[in-house]
Amino acid sequence: MDIRAHDLPLLVSLKAMLDERNVTRAAARLGISQPALSAQLARLRDIFRDPLLTPASSGRGMVLTPRGNELREPLRLALQSLEEVIGTPSAFDPKKSDRIFTIGANDNATAIVGSRLVSLTRRYGLSGIRFAFRSIDSTRLTDQLEAGDLDVALVSKAAVPNGMPARPLLDERFMMAQRKDHPRGQRPPTIREYARLEHVIVSGEGGGFRGFIDDILAQKSLTRRVAVSVQHYSVVPLLLQSTDLVCTLPMRFLSRYHDVLQALRLPFDTRPFTLHATWHARFDNDHGHQWLRQQLEESATG
Repeated sequence: MDIRAHDLPLLVSLKAMLDERNVTRAAARLGISQPALSAQLARLRDIFRDPLLTPASSGRGMVLTPRGNELREPLRLALQSLEEVIGTPSAFDPKKSDRIFTIGANDNATAIVGSRLVSLTRRYGLSGIRFAFRSIDSTRLTDQLEAGDLDVALVSKAAVPNGMPARPLLDERFMMAQRKDHPRGQRPPTIREYARLEHVIVSGEGGGFRGFIDDILAQKSLTRRVAVSVQHYSVVPLLLQSTDLVCTLPMRFLSRYHDVLQALRLPFDTRPFTLHATWHARFDNDHGHQWLRQQLEESATG
């Protein structure tokens, strides 16, 4: 096959279809119509003499043929190298830049670090720079950072993907939160009282009813009842204000709700928690990315 006879945009389209396994989603990602992308797929099938993608037996989306699966990684690497060759210049002037930085973070990290980051850039008049904050899918984090779908992810040390560079941003400690007029009173709980209370847990993956606190209690032959599991921190204050539930939360998060929630010392030591910024090593020397990492550090310590 003589690649010089074919348009480079076809390879970009092919990567999108191999990634999405869905022509409609790939077309939306590329900003073209579905019929136009279907026509490109027909051309690609002629070029490679292979269907590349076939309809899934479930009727939803498509599956890759062996040839399509074989092409996916070499194609990604080739297009990534090309982007680096013809991409934005290495020089970066934040006052003139209109770059978009995509940051993976849960709602707590977004509120603590992200809000300060936005405020900091606006204070310096850097209105051309834009930020997109996205939830993190831990099962895909490595791929998202490698592909550049995320510039940076804000995660715990344990969640930093193997081999990825990372930088600590802030240390956090935990406290027990309850509504201010909770019938148990305002004293810190004993460990046995803590175990008897009904708890809310924030499960980043959604639906989880066990966390590191349960491991600590198990070491002391205790268990607690987790009555509610939520995926986002922002839901917790609403639940605590209207029930007798309690929740173990980061101190910085609780400081934003001091008027409606009471924060109490835990009856046991928790392992230290440090929020890290992690990224793909190919951005180590990118001047814009270096600027972003510096701003995240300033925002975390501000």
